[in-house]
Amino acid sequence: MATPGRLAARIRSTLHPEGFHGDRARSGFFEGWYVKLVSADRRHRLAVIPGVFLGLDGDDEAFVQVLDGPTGRSWYQRYDRSQFSAATGRFDVRVGPNHFTSDGAVLDVPEAQLRGQVRFAGALEPWPVSVRSPGVMGWYAWMPFMECYHGVVSFDHGLAGSLSLAGEPMDLDGGRGYLEKDWGRAFPSAYVWMATNHFEQPGTSLSASVAMIPWLRGEFRGFIVGLRHDGRLHEFTTYGGSRTTALSIDEGHIRWDLRSRSRWILELVAERRQGGLLHAPVRTAMHRRVHETLDASVQVRLRNPAGRTVLDGLGHAAGLEVHGDLDRLLTAR
Repeated sequence: MATPGRLAARIRSTLHPEGFHGDRARSGFFEGWYVKLVSADRRHRLAVIPGVFLGLDGDDEAFVQVLDGPTGRSWYQRYDRSQFSAATGRFDVRVGPNHFTSDGAVLDVPEAQLRGQVRFAGALEPWPVSVRSPGVMGWYAWMPFMECYHGVVSFDHGLAGSLSLAGEPMDLDGGRGYLEKDWGRAFPSAYVWMATNHFEQPGTSLSASVAMIPWLRGEFRGFIVGLRHDGRLHEFTTYGGSRTTALSIDEGHIRWDLRSRSRWILELVAERRQGGLLHAPVRTAMHRRVHETLDASVQVRLRNPAGRTVLDGLGHAAGLEVHGDLDRLLTAR
């Protein structure tokens, strides 16, 4: 049974998905923050992922991963666990000389020759948090036995500053950023994830994922989709009563249709592109490699309950991952 102190700590951390959740973890745990940086002209597209992994046999490590969108090159800079620290109630993460906060990031990653400073312009735009529904996970965030938890720290925010990657300067003034995170024991065995905030209409952004979710002695296909448009967050989630009406995956595209309980309809068509390899956690190590691209595009069509199309747009510079037993993902319910 959880002590009052542990229970209070869990409540605080659940209500702050942007913060660190592993301060009491000793083994079999990972946590990582996904910081996406795209220049104003979209010529530079970068994902920087700081995090920590606690192995089952004391094989612990901190890390900063880097993915260069245009080339598909990726780097994994390993640090000793002692070089990692993070706040529990806010986004404030240090890994070696690298420092990430809600104001921006200071970067020095020798493996990628990545150096510089980027500032986040304007307020971050997180998935709303309440006691009843603490972020993107909804009420599932309160369940203590989930394999993987997820958070959207900012759908969209401005960028300023400059970096250099492998000796190439990157001007990020006027660019756009996106920020999310994952923590738990391991990534799902099969999943599709996509995110883009580069639509013709400013302020429109999409974060969407569908995955196999272990649950008690079985599993189910769960999904979380958030579409911000015209100042409103349209939610399509398993826990909110939405349903997938069609899902298909082939070598070139992912096609996904959803219908909410209130009869809004969302149609997504993502174009797959070649990307780079990133490390992802399994229960024993950060050894699994997954393909991710920052070069995908996502066609988004949103219709209201009366059948009127309120958005028909193409999101560029999209992050996209497709991984695992896709046959099982497609046939599961």
